[in-house]
Amino acid sequence: MRRPPEFLLRFTRAERWVHRTTAALMLTCLATAACLYVAPLAELVGRRRLVVTVHIWCGLALPAPLLVGLTSRALRADVSRLSRFTDVDWAWLRAVRTRAAERPAGKFNAGQKLYAQWTLGAILVILGTGLLMWLTHLAPPAWRTGATFVHDWLAAAIAVVTVGHIRMALRDGEARRGMRTGLVDRRWAEREHPEWREHPQREAAERG
Repeated sequence: MRRPPEFLLRFTRAERWVHRTTAALMLTCLATAACLYVAPLAELVGRRRLVVTVHIWCGLALPAPLLVGLTSRALRADVSRLSRFTDVDWAWLRAVRTRAAERPAGKFNAGQKLYAQWTLGAILVILGTGLLMWLTHLAPPAWRTGATFVHDWLAAAIAVVTVGHIRMALRDGEARRGMRTGLVDRRWAEREHPEWREHPQREAAERG
């Protein structure tokens, strides 16, 4: 008889809230940007002033979920993990390069760390350039022109990376369950994140 799965707490409620809220804001920014720059969408949606307002305020709000979530000890611990590269992470990158079957990883693998760091940097740059475009008195015209160029191309890069992130998530149902419910199968954790040494005990109640 197959042994029923034993679940581990991977993400707390606060961490899942930060992820979902940031994702909703980012997707709204991308959708409204598409409505502003793609002519057929602009004609279909109309109401350009409303679209611009939604785009601006969602962009300004992008850092807010993380800043609020930092009141959670669990989130602070994961931010610390995501911001540090270890020998295990370099081994994971080598394994990816050589297409090795075994890829050592802690709670987050090196790819997830790079994605998180890139996303945070992209949010800061997109926010800064957006402010220069919105508040025209903050900088001379040459700066605003440069800010517009960076903002537009970075937005395109964010869209591409976001699509890649969603595609990878769709291929791993257990990872999606971890972000949806906070719980993952212990066997999945031991297979995908063998160096995650801080496995919590099985629990249904969540820690904030």
